[in-house]
Amino acid sequence: MKGILKIYHPDETMKYHLKSTYCKAVYQNQKHLLELDIISDDSLDHVDDDSLQYNYPQIALEIFDYLLPGEELDKLTITMSEEDAAEHTEVDIFDDDDAYLLDNELSFTRDESGVLYLVWKGAINDFYTNSEHPIPFKLKCDFREEEMQIAED
Repeated sequence: MKGILKIYHPDETMKYHLKSTYCKAVYQNQKHLLELDIISDDSLDHVDDDSLQYNYPQIALEIFDYLLPGEELDKLTITMSEEDAAEHTEVDIFDDDDAYLLDNELSFTRDESGVLYLVWKGAINDFYTNSEHPIPFKLKCDFREEEMQIAED
């Protein structure tokens, strides 16, 4: 499993299993920039029919062109300002509604085998019930290389 995203709405906790993760520190114009894409699985097997999540079976989070202090992500913690989040983050809930990220804190670590892990804490506007109060989320994932399975005929 690539990871999990939990959105802690006051009515229920939504759990999104992750289907794909992508992370890279890109060197461009003598600066290191963060590119990050997280896409959830659209399976609803674990979701009740009356769940708020049922109307939003998939979600994607993206960070793009975010200036990093160096080239290494290991042991790096990033706390994004609201201006940076507005300029460098995007949420796709695969619907006509808009969603925005707030209070973003990203912590990167590596395990002993060299796999990069991310813990991302923050808040998202309440696109489920459209209340005024942002709702907290926590995402944990890894960035293991995918092993291609090729079936032989």
